[in-house]
Amino acid sequence: MKTSKSLFLGLALLLATSAFAANKGSLTVQEPITVNGTQLKPGDYKVQWDGNGPSVELSITQGKKVIAKVPAHVVSLETPSENDAAVVKNNGDGTKSLSEVRLSGKKFSLTVGEEAAKADATR
Repeated sequence: MKTSKSLFLGLALLLATSAFAANKGSLTVQEPITVNGTQLKPGDYKVQWDGNGPSVELSITQGKKVIAKVPAHVVSLETPSENDAAVVKNNGDGTKSLSEVRLSGKKFSLTVGEEAAKADATR
């Protein structure tokens, strides 16, 4: 009985770790971009999102510091993304904003900003 309890606990921990890892990814920013009013400088970041529905909260971190949090929308893709990518939008004032995050091997993307609001409006 003790063995089955340990096995069950180990399996539960493994599944929880797998589920948590599925909501993470990496992002390299090539040029300054804005996310929810916060400017991201060029560099490497980690992304993590909370929620499992179409609407999630996306956190962008560098090291242990949360740089930005923004509402996002999970959008299905026909084919998996070939690499991690930040899709940026050119604003009228010459600045650039993050509009979408694509993760290598995933058949979904995370839209942010106006694109996420549009996706929510069509639901």
